[in-house]
Parts: sequence; structure tokens; C-alpha cells
Amino acid sequence: MTRKEIVETVNSLLAEEFEVDSTLFTAGANVRETLSLDSLSLVDLVAIIQQTYKIKIPVTDLRTIQTFTNLYDYIETHLPENDK
Repeated sequence: MTRKEIVETVNSLLAEEFEVDSTLFTAGANVRETLSLDSLSLVDLVAIIQQTYKIKIPVTDLRTIQTFTNLYDYIETHLPENDK
């Protein structure tokens, strides 16, 4: 899976789930602020990413994901080998 595919898939999923225009998903934009996430909707975001990409996101790692670039990077580096 290419970086472009990751970005397109993530943006599409998040825009639909959180009803936010995907044009707001810029590289440096804060994920929590852009999606207006509270603690419950943050759990939804994690579940979507984990289910879609078959990866686990521990709470300690979640704290490092601030921007959309951080999110894309995390997914890209944690994909199972056969999906990279």
C-alpha cells in the first residue's frame, strides 16, 4: 500500500465517519481539533484505523499522533509487511 493510498483511504474514512470536509485534513492540521474529537470519538477513530489496517495502536503511541502527517506515518510504519 502506497503512502498516497493510505492518505486517500484515511481521509475518506474519517470524512465520512466524523462528517468533516476532507479538504481540512492538511499535513500539519491537528487531528483532534480538525475532527472535534472528544475521548469517545477518539476511541472510534482508533477502532476505524485498527480495523481497516489490522494494526494495534497502544495508548502510549496514540499520544504521539497529533497531526494528520503523524497519523499517516504511524499507519505506514506499522502496516503488516505484506501490505507495505
